[in-house]
Amino acid sequence: MANVRLVRNAVGGALIAALVMVAGCSGLSLGGPSQQLYTLTPKSTFPANLPTVDWQLAVDRPSSPAGLATTRIAVIRGAHRIDYYAGAQWIDDAPNMVQRLLIESFENSKAIIGVGRESVSLRSDFVLRVELREFQAEYQEGVEAPKVNVRINAKLVRMPQRRIIASTTVERVIASPDNKIHSIVDTFDQALGKVLRDIVVWTVTRPETQE
Repeated sequence: MANVRLVRNAVGGALIAALVMVAGCSGLSLGGPSQQLYTLTPKSTFPANLPTVDWQLAVDRPSSPAGLATTRIAVIRGAHRIDYYAGAQWIDDAPNMVQRLLIESFENSKAIIGVGRESVSLRSDFVLRVELREFQAEYQEGVEAPKVNVRINAKLVRMPQRRIIASTTVERVIASPDNKIHSIVDTFDQALGKVLRDIVVWTVTRPETQE
């Protein structure tokens, strides 16, 4: 328990120091409402007939537009305006979070012998290049609750040739039941979960991986 308390004190001290620095630079006072942190879940249910493959896969950190490469939860209002929800943010920036959840989804499928980040020492047979193209709540004029749009492009690259052998884009747009942040985050979880599931199934069933 002593170690736990020390870790908490260290983290708390670092957090306070960071807040003081931000307040000093911006002129803002401390004591405002804290950010509520949210995370999403990996996919855990897959078709019973999903094949098992004997090759290893490295998952690249997703690329994304600068407006999505953040811990803030993105909002689109109108055709050209991007904003963010106040008082709420992801536990990690969106590309890192999506990479982690995609790897965990592959692991949960039990269809692949080995999967991990491309940056780790994994002698992969294939690399999955990922692009996070849409990851935001979208408001339409006259509608109070938003729709959540998640769109990911994936390219399967054969190693060591580094040759793209297949590519797909998966998108899900799901309406939130209301305009509460908890409901909107739940809708993100549903939309991303469906996209992750489709990418896992698409990847392990590619006939090109058998060549």
